[in-house]
Amino acid sequence: MAIQAAQKKGDVSMKFKPLRDRVFVSYTEEMERTAGGIYIPEAAKEKPQKGKIEAVGSEVKNLKVGDLILFDKYSGSKINMDGTDFLIVKEEDILGVFEK
Repeated sequence: MAIQAAQKKGDVSMKFKPLRDRVFVSYTEEMERTAGGIYIPEAAKEKPQKGKIEAVGSEVKNLKVGDLILFDKYSGSKINMDGTDFLIVKEEDILGVFEK
């Protein structure tokens, strides 16, 4: 399945199709605030992150578009398309799927 995402900047259409056992994931690095009012970015923490699968490669067996997943902070390749963060990660590197 290929993803087609219309981006707001100039209304550019982009298509991305992950190959083989890879998935294309959207995510955000959320920031948490301490009791003293200091913001701690997600990147400073050593915990897994959440994301949503936007597209899957042809060899992906256990995941589908729209699944909410948990992945390790250092897994995959991060890319930014017109201000939106995405991750390309192998299916085997995904830690789990959130049930709806």
